[in-house]
Amino acid sequence: MTNLYEIPLTLIDGTETTFDDFRGKTVLVVNVASRCGFTPQYAGLEALYEKYKDSGLVVLGLPCNQFMGQEPGTEEDIQEFCQVNFGVSFPLTAKVDVRGKHQHPLYAELTTFKQGVLPGLVKWNFEKFLVNAEGTIVNRFASAVEPESPELVAAVESALATTSVA
Repeated sequence: MTNLYEIPLTLIDGTETTFDDFRGKTVLVVNVASRCGFTPQYAGLEALYEKYKDSGLVVLGLPCNQFMGQEPGTEEDIQEFCQVNFGVSFPLTAKVDVRGKHQHPLYAELTTFKQGVLPGLVKWNFEKFLVNAEGTIVNRFASAVEPESPELVAAVESALATTSVA
């Protein structure tokens, strides 16, 4: 088992970092795409982030082009699209693969068996994984689950209840 905090990340602006940047925070990890039927969820993700960021929530968007080429742009294109169309202020990474030979290490860890969280391949854009402040994966939500749905909000609030804001 990999320690999530050791996993490298490249932010959308090219900054190299690790998941350790989010230590002590509740993180909603989402593979995103600009040309998907679920793309309007960016608005809900931003609203969720704005509502709970001061309580310790981070929404982390990882653009992915593996599902019918629905994220074809460059990092600059993606960042501009998200800002102009949805006012996205939560962190985004450079494009990643969420499955297959070049699967990003974060997704390799997110999709392995965890107590109470379904393992398996990411099936589509906008799947969501909830990681608590201790770095434990505590929930997984299908693409169709809206960011502001009662079940997702309840899971976020439950995870935040144990988060100490750094």
